[in-house]
Amino acid sequence: MAADIRSLAAVISAEINARPDQAAAAIGLIDEGATVPFIARYRKEVTGGLDDTQLRTLSERLVYLRELEARRVSIVESINSQGKMTDELASKLAGAATKAELEDLYLPYKPKRRTRAEIARERGLGPLADAIWAERTADPAKLAEGYVAGEVTDVKMALEGARDIVAETISENAGLLGRLRQHMRNGAMLKAKVVEGKQEAGAKFADYFDHSERWVTAPGHRALAMLRGWNEEVLTLSIEVDQDDPSPVKPAQRIIAATFQIGDKGPADRWLMDVAGWTWRVKLNTSLSLDLMRELRERAEEEAIHVFSRNLKDLLLAAPAGSRPTMGLDPGIRTGVKVAVVDGTGKLLETTTVYPFPPRNDVRGTQAELANLVRKYKIELIAIGNGTGSRETEKLVADMLTNLTAPKPTKVIVSEAGASVYSASETAAAEFPGLDVSLRGAVSIARRLQDPLAELVKIEPKSIGVGQYQHDVDQGKLSRSLDAVVEDAVNAVGVDLNTASAPLLSRVSGLSRSIADAIVVHRDQNGPFQSRKELLKVARLGNRTFEQAAGFLRIPNGKEPLDASAVHPEAYGVAKKIVAACGRDLRTLMGDSAALKKLDPRRFVDEQFGLPTVKDILAELEKPGRDPRPSFKTATFAEGIDEISDLKPGLILEGTVTNVAAFGAFVDIGVHQDGLVHVSQLADRFVKDPHEVVKAGDVVKVRVVEVDVKRKRIGLTMRKEGGEPAPAPTRDNRSNANTSRYGSAAPAKKAERQMGGLGAALAEAMKKR
Repeated sequence: MAADIRSLAAVISAEINARPDQAAAAIGLIDEGATVPFIARYRKEVTGGLDDTQLRTLSERLVYLRELEARRVSIVESINSQGKMTDELASKLAGAATKAELEDLYLPYKPKRRTRAEIARERGLGPLADAIWAERTADPAKLAEGYVAGEVTDVKMALEGARDIVAETISENAGLLGRLRQHMRNGAMLKAKVVEGKQEAGAKFADYFDHSERWVTAPGHRALAMLRGWNEEVLTLSIEVDQDDPSPVKPAQRIIAATFQIGDKGPADRWLMDVAGWTWRVKLNTSLSLDLMRELRERAEEEAIHVFSRNLKDLLLAAPAGSRPTMGLDPGIRTGVKVAVVDGTGKLLETTTVYPFPPRNDVRGTQAELANLVRKYKIELIAIGNGTGSRETEKLVADMLTNLTAPKPTKVIVSEAGASVYSASETAAAEFPGLDVSLRGAVSIARRLQDPLAELVKIEPKSIGVGQYQHDVDQGKLSRSLDAVVEDAVNAVGVDLNTASAPLLSRVSGLSRSIADAIVVHRDQNGPFQSRKELLKVARLGNRTFEQAAGFLRIPNGKEPLDASAVHPEAYGVAKKIVAACGRDLRTLMGDSAALKKLDPRRFVDEQFGLPTVKDILAELEKPGRDPRPSFKTATFAEGIDEISDLKPGLILEGTVTNVAAFGAFVDIGVHQDGLVHVSQLADRFVKDPHEVVKAGDVVKVRVVEVDVKRKRIGLTMRKEGGEPAPAPTRDNRSNANTSRYGSAAPAKKAERQMGGLGAALAEAMKKR
C-alpha cells in the first residue's frame, strides 16, 4: 500500500505543482477518510500547505489513476492466462500512463469475435502474410500461388486473406495507433453539414450547416452545439485529416509505412504500401475518428462542467442580506402573487396569496395587505422572484412603499432559479408538510435573500440553472463536480450548529445526511447545543466524524467562546496559550486585532501544531467566525424599463450578472430577458476568460448595444462609449454561442460582426437546457 501511494504521489505531485511527499501525505489522509475541506484547513502541516484547489485535483486524479491501475491488473491477468506475456509487453503495460495507451497495448490480446484475419489464418494463409513481410522484392501473386488449396480457390482470395492478416497486424500496433492519433489531433478538421431536408426543422443549428474548424482548437460550447445537432439528426459530423494534401500517398499512410519499414524495394513492398493505405481508409481512420469524437466530447464536457462549477460557486458565495425579517414574493399574473413572511432566522411566520393583476386587478387590496404585513412583522427586506410578472410586482411594491413611513424595507429582485424544484421536493415537504406547494417557493425566495448558501444547498445543484449545456454532459461527472463545489462553499463559510437545516448540515465535512438528520432530531429534543463537545452525544456521531466536522460548526454565544470560531477543538490548547500570553479574558481578546498582532506566532509552535496552524488561530481570534462572502449589495433597475420593447441602444442600466459562460456574461437588467455582454465587450482590453472580469451575482453597469425584440435578444457592453472591441488573437476566443437560461442573447448578423462572431444556433440550442 505504501509503495502504491508513493508511485501515485510521484505522478500527481507534478500535476499539482507539489512535492511527492506532500501528495503522499494528502493521499494518506484521503484514504483514512479525511475530506478535502478538513485537510485544506486543519492539516496544513501534514500536507505542506496544499490548498483546496490542489487537493480537489489530487482527489480526482487519484480516482482516475486507481481505475487505471485496476484495469492494468485486469489486462495483465488476461494476457498471462493466454500465455502470451513477454518481458517487453509487461514493461510497456507497466509504463502506460493513460487508459487509451493501455487499451491500445491490449488490443491484439483482447477477446473478440471471429475476425476475417482469424478466418484467413484458419485457411492456412498466415505463412503467406509472413512471407510477404519477409520477402519485400518477391511478387506477392507468385507467393500466393502456393496457397491455393481447399477453401482458398484462387490467388485473389489468397491475397485478400493475406491482406486481412497484414491489416490486423497494422491496426493492432500500439505505437502506431499512438502516432496516428497524435497526427489526427494536430491536423484534423471538424466538419459539420446539414442533413438534406432538415434545414427548416433544424434552423437553430444554421451556423453549422456548412461549418469547418480545427479539431484541436474547437471551443467546448461550439463542440457541444454541433454534437447536439448530430444527436438530433440535423447535422452530420465528421473528422477529416490530410484532405488538402495533394500527394497520392497521404501522411497517415506514410506514418504506417515508416512504422513497418515499408519502402519501394520491390513488388511485395508496393503491395504492402497499398495495404497500408487500405487499412488506413477502411479501418484506422474510422476507429481513430471515433476516438477523437469521444475526446472532443470529453474536452467540451470538462469545459462546460468547469463553467457550471465556477458559476455555482459564485452563486453560493454571493453576499447574504443577513438575519433580517423578510417578505418573499413569488410573482404570478393569473394565479396571483404568493407571499411568505419569515423572521431573521428564516422561520416562517405567515403566508398569503394576493391578486393585483388580471383577472381580479385587486391592486389596492394587495398593497394594503402587503403594507399591513410590513408593519406587523417590521419587515426590512422584500425579496421578489425574477420570473413572470416580476417587474409588475416590483412596481406594485414600489408604489406601496411610497405610502409607508420610514424606516422602509428594501426591495430586491432575487433569482428564483430552482425554487419550483425545491417547492416540490421531499425537503420542502418535510419542512412545511401542511403548506401549499405554490407558497413554498415564496419561502425559498425570502430565505435565499437572507442567506443564499443556506437555502440553495436544499436544491439539487443541477437545477439551479447556472450551467452551459448541463444536460449534454456526463451527469455523473457533473454531479461529483457540483457536490464538491457545494461542500467547499459550505465549509468555507461555516455553519451555525443551532439554526442550520439538515440539508445544510449534510454538506459539512464528515457529516452524512443521516447524521445531519440525527443532529436536528437531537437539537429538537434537547434544545440548542451549548458546546461542540455535545455533538458526541448525537446518535452515531463518533470521534472520527467529530474530528472532521467540529471546526466547521459554529455555536455563537455558547459556553466556550472558541466554539463560535473556526479554531478546531483539537487546537483549543494553543488558543488558550495565546490568551494567557496576553493576560486577557478570551472574550475580550477575541476581535482585538491590535493586541494579537503584537504576538510572535513562533512562540506557540509545538510538536503537534506548526506555524501555519498558529497563524490561522491568530487570524481567527482577530476576526472570529469571519464570513468570506462579500457585503450585501443589490442592483437598482431603471424606472420605466420593464419590457424588452422599452430598451433602446445607448441606454445605461444597472443589472446583476446571472451566468458566466466561456463566450461572455448574461446580465439581468429587469426586462425578463437576460442580455449578453460578449467577452469582447466586457472591458477596454482583451479578455480571454470572462471570469477575469465578472462573476455570477455581481452588480454591473451596462450599456445597451443592440435589441432584437422579435427574437428576444439583447446585446450589452461594459466598454466605455466609443471604445473599440478588444481584438481577439484567434478565432478560438470568439463564440458562435449566446444565450441565457431565459433564452435571450445578443442579436444576430450585425451584432455578430460587432461582437466577435456570435451565432443564433447555439442560442436556440441552449434553450433546451
